[in-house]
Amino acid sequence: MHRFDAVPLLKGGGAVEHRGKQVAWWGTGCGDEADEDAAGFNIIDGAAAETLRKRPVISVHTESNGAAAVGNGEASVGARHGRVVETDPYEPVSPSARLVEDFYIVVVIGIGTPVNLPVSRAGIEAQLARYPRFRSIQVKDGSGNPCWVPTTVNLDDHIIYPKLDAAAVARDPDKAVEDYVASLSTLPMDETRPLWEFHVLDFPTSEAAATTAIRVHHSLGDGMSLLTLLMACTRSAADPERLPAMPPLPTRTGALWAPPRPKASAGVVAFAAWAWSFVVLAWHTVVDVASFFATVMFLKDPHTLFKRVNREEFQRKRLVHRGLSLDDVKLVKNAMNCTVNDVLVGVTYAALSRYYFRKTGDADTSKEIRVRSILLVNLRPTTSLHACLEMIESGNEKDVKWGNELGFIILPFHIGLHDDPLQYVRKAKKIVDRKKSSLEVVFTHLAAEVILKLFGLKAAAATFHRMISHTTISFSNMIGPVEQVEFCGHPVVFIAPSGYGPPEALTVNFQSYVNTIMVNLAVDEAQFPDSHQLLDDFAESLRLIRDAASSLGKNPRND
Repeated sequence: MHRFDAVPLLKGGGAVEHRGKQVAWWGTGCGDEADEDAAGFNIIDGAAAETLRKRPVISVHTESNGAAAVGNGEASVGARHGRVVETDPYEPVSPSARLVEDFYIVVVIGIGTPVNLPVSRAGIEAQLARYPRFRSIQVKDGSGNPCWVPTTVNLDDHIIYPKLDAAAVARDPDKAVEDYVASLSTLPMDETRPLWEFHVLDFPTSEAAATTAIRVHHSLGDGMSLLTLLMACTRSAADPERLPAMPPLPTRTGALWAPPRPKASAGVVAFAAWAWSFVVLAWHTVVDVASFFATVMFLKDPHTLFKRVNREEFQRKRLVHRGLSLDDVKLVKNAMNCTVNDVLVGVTYAALSRYYFRKTGDADTSKEIRVRSILLVNLRPTTSLHACLEMIESGNEKDVKWGNELGFIILPFHIGLHDDPLQYVRKAKKIVDRKKSSLEVVFTHLAAEVILKLFGLKAAAATFHRMISHTTISFSNMIGPVEQVEFCGHPVVFIAPSGYGPPEALTVNFQSYVNTIMVNLAVDEAQFPDSHQLLDDFAESLRLIRDAASSLGKNPRND
């Protein structure tokens, strides 16, 4: 085991030998106005000192065998650099985060200018790298439960400039980026460091002047929370002094499944209808819960070309994306009096149907195949950009509800051909509205936590794995800024989040940014060698649905 008299930390933090003990501090640092002793610490009174002495000490240092363990108030972690950190009691890893230990989030960002490394590095150091989870690693306590322990961050370990074949880049830079991002799904991450990386591909493509692929382990947060954190590190391109403008939060109050109570003047019929809605809610919840248990135990989707062929072998993931017009999506939304999410689910129905019947050559266009999608829903309240910014600057996440608090929704997807393209959206709206009248997502979240606490991680992981493997697709939709943004001083051209890890051959993610909505596909490379044709089907499906909506004779608002 090696120890050092001083350990360099990020700007605003440090570690020194103080009274025979190596201690680290985090935060904005001690300025000239602070009263400090010779070791660089604020002078504290006797009561505060007594409080500090009562805190359990977490010691992080190098073991020769690289083992990780925490016990009796101490944590030891195998790492390349010896370090000892005295800090607050360690935070346990949430049950939801433990279930996604094999899941990774990859966000591909197109940059409008060549990368300025010093500016990028300074921005990452001042923003993302100060977020508590981005400077913590997982270790096990004396009971074998994982917890978060602060550690030092060496940015050289996290900002990666890969060396690619120059001839391949010159021949097809778009494919070079795509191939490299696909290779990330085969490369492990070093668990002795915080689990995040920036891969900088500093050459022009047809989409951007440079590309950055950010890989983050799912335990650091779900896609929405990590994207919110990322956006909190951006600034408006029009005014670099302010945070970017985001879509307004929903005006509704209360839970999504709870209809507003009618006024007393509405009459008996309105009150009876309101009360009956809770009976319907209870019934839908019972049906969905029964479906959840049946899916875990025996209910499987039929085998289609979308279902993973070989679940026993790891499949390299190819991450591809295509930009669609958000104005077209809003036109359909307003014409059909539905939501953006309804339209996107309908477009997905249509795209998968086009792809299926073209690939299979099935002549029976009257048939309809029902497969199911898993929607991971985070029950954590939405965090504002300002709250994220305050968390980054303070280094304290206690005031912000953060991380994975996942529930699941099993959403039916219909594969079939319709003469009227709008029929896909009508079906989507009907199914999504039905799912809103259910407590399925709450129950599945509680069920996962109960199984984990009563039967352990293996049982919970097996349940989670069976639920995903018995369905066909993963689906999500996230909103982004409504104006152009800059990240670490670089203009952002596009944002394409995706990921890998779930035992499914196809994952569909939508991400909005300014007036574009990006469809992002994560596909098993061997099973979908023509993934760009599937992207073409998404673009063509939206075009057909948009044209059909325009023919309804309405003059929809683009809002």
